Amino acid sequence: MATSNVASGKRSSMGRVAFASGVGTALEFYDFAIYGTATALVFTNTFFQTDDAWFSTFMGLATFGIGFLMGPIGAVLFGWIGDRYGRRRALMLTFMGMGAATVLMGLLPTYAQIGLAAPILLVILRLVHGLTGGGEIGGAAVLAIEHAPTEKRARYGVFAALGAPVGTILANLAFALVLLAPAESVQSWVWRLPFLFGGIVLLIGLWLRRGVAESPVFREMMREKKSVLQKQAPLSQVFRSNWRRVLLAAGVSIGINSIAFVLSIYMLSYATAPAPEGLGLPRQPIVVGSIVALLLHAVANVVSAFLSDRVGRRPVMIGGAVASIGGALFIFHLAAHGTVASVNAALAIGFVATGLLFGPLYTYFTELFPPEQRQTGLGIAFQAGAVLGGGVAPVIANRIVAITGDASHIGYYLAGLLLVSLVCLIVLPETAPARTRARSLDSPSPVTSVD
Repeated sequence: MATSNVASGKRSSMGRVAFASGVGTALEFYDFAIYGTATALVFTNTFFQTDDAWFSTFMGLATFGIGFLMGPIGAVLFGWIGDRYGRRRALMLTFMGMGAATVLMGLLPTYAQIGLAAPILLVILRLVHGLTGGGEIGGAAVLAIEHAPTEKRARYGVFAALGAPVGTILANLAFALVLLAPAESVQSWVWRLPFLFGGIVLLIGLWLRRGVAESPVFREMMREKKSVLQKQAPLSQVFRSNWRRVLLAAGVSIGINSIAFVLSIYMLSYATAPAPEGLGLPRQPIVVGSIVALLLHAVANVVSAFLSDRVGRRPVMIGGAVASIGGALFIFHLAAHGTVASVNAALAIGFVATGLLFGPLYTYFTELFPPEQRQTGLGIAFQAGAVLGGGVAPVIANRIVAITGDASHIGYYLAGLLLVSLVCLIVLPETAPARTRARSLDSPSPVTSVD
């Protein structure tokens, strides 16, 4: 039984660990994606009603970004729990919080029903989701990688990365089905169904995670230094001993988050909004094109993760960063042709390039930090980049088009942030066992008590 497995400290099957890791990040990105998609298609009328269509869209995208502000706080809070009391305990808490916030969004009354209270409640739920989601990514990646065989870390760590395309694909599929309903029904109640579907994902995820044992690395630390470990302050330790790696890893995270969320969130708004704000294209074929592009992104994730186990993390990720810079400079010129085919081709190119960078990312960040500060270090680095990158990128893209009237300038903005990621990767060290004899992932650095 699952509970006896956990209690006895046995290793869980790697298949279950991988799926349990991926289901949480899938729910996180599913919620981000359905919120962003609902903002582009529905929320401007149901929650953010103004006389200015552009400003309504801007407000929706701004509240999307607000959720990211809680990410670093969640990384600190749940990183503290994960590094002191266990990865599994932290993950159960983050997953329940994300799932509850998603379902409650689907039950919210609209602006027409309760007025200003509607967007206020929506923002509160975005903050809850951002807080719990901020602890999810680090915990999920660390749990999977600490269970994995040394030579296969990235191919198991990629399951956490695959949560992003899988969650976004599920969100796009949900809204593709929603858009089959009459427009009036979509605006009145059908938009709620993708949010309520998050409740099903929540139940499946809880069942999977209940059957996963604590990571062997953490169990070993608890056996050796339990009393000392539970007095440590992971945040203080990570900034005292590894602040340079935190900052450089955050720099890597900025670029990938920026282009990923512009592609998955802003591009839909830009492609379907009427001129001059957008291209005025039909929604359904763009959503379908996004699904195809995300499938290609998932394939690129897996290929790059497997490759990084053989040749190293940095060569693969540096190649992905260079490809992403080239893609960023090209895709909005291509999309500006104003056809469904040009937009969908731009999405495919952008997502494949970013997949090469994203596949090994969580494994690489995990290997940068010692076990007793790993969940905190990974979480803060990724979430800081997510705030400065993904959280504001759709809003900035919206403003760039509003000010210049030319979407190609978005590409220059994204290329600049990806250049930051490239420079940080060049400075950071290699960590893959295939390329280095550095300390084992399982070997903690000395743990000091912090009163």
